[in-house]
Amino acid sequence: MTDWRRALIDLDTASTPHVLVTVASARGSAPREAGAKMVVTADGLFGSVGGGNLEHQACAMARRMLAEGVGEPTIEHYPLGPALGQCCGGQVALLLEPFLADNIQILLFGAGHVGQALVKLLADLPCRVSWIDSRQDAFPTDIPANVAVVVSDAPVYEVGEAPSGAYYLVMTHSHATDRDITEAILRRGDFAYCGLIGSNTKRRQFEKRWRAKGLSDAQIGRLTCPIGIDTIHGKRPAEIAIAVTAQILSHRVTNPTPGPAELQSS
Repeated sequence: MTDWRRALIDLDTASTPHVLVTVASARGSAPREAGAKMVVTADGLFGSVGGGNLEHQACAMARRMLAEGVGEPTIEHYPLGPALGQCCGGQVALLLEPFLADNIQILLFGAGHVGQALVKLLADLPCRVSWIDSRQDAFPTDIPANVAVVVSDAPVYEVGEAPSGAYYLVMTHSHATDRDITEAILRRGDFAYCGLIGSNTKRRQFEKRWRAKGLSDAQIGRLTCPIGIDTIHGKRPAEIAIAVTAQILSHRVTNPTPGPAELQSS
């Protein structure tokens, strides 16, 4: 059985929703002492709070929280004898702490000045960022905890590894690389947002090439370029980063991704 400590690390790294269940208090005869823990996912269990019906009820409660997208912790009280039919006869209080998946999955292509300014803003937001560039020395030494650096000689291939519903920001040091990455994103189609840094002239040039390669107007029409809300002006990296971050957050509000409960009922 995987230790609950190891499970917490692995699940957090993979951004897998889970609930940490802790014996908050135990009175009388109880199967486990206060502080015992287990981690529950939609289809997994790590550690134990004592087994039997108590653990069964705790798992059911935790999975209900995950299915409904409940983000707040709760304490549940269980009298072991009359309520659960366990012979211990004591009383247990369980603390259930849900850890839901981060709301936004972002692929940021380009570690230039704007990319670095963006990462500073995204560090404090509920998102996970894959920061991709072919140049190892382009990345700063201080990387936020929610950012994973990916050094790739062929960044375009990272598009195929991304989860469905991801947000893409394309701003590499090469126009040709920008064009190829954006084309791959538009062809894939299952993205929430695709933003390309650049002017309207750059967009028109790319569109001409893409149409010649068979991309439809509908596919191309989903591209956001130029990027950033148009009420924030300025060409400094920090100003562009603020405008882009505001656009992502605004898009997230107006185009929410269905939660687990919505997906199950659809």
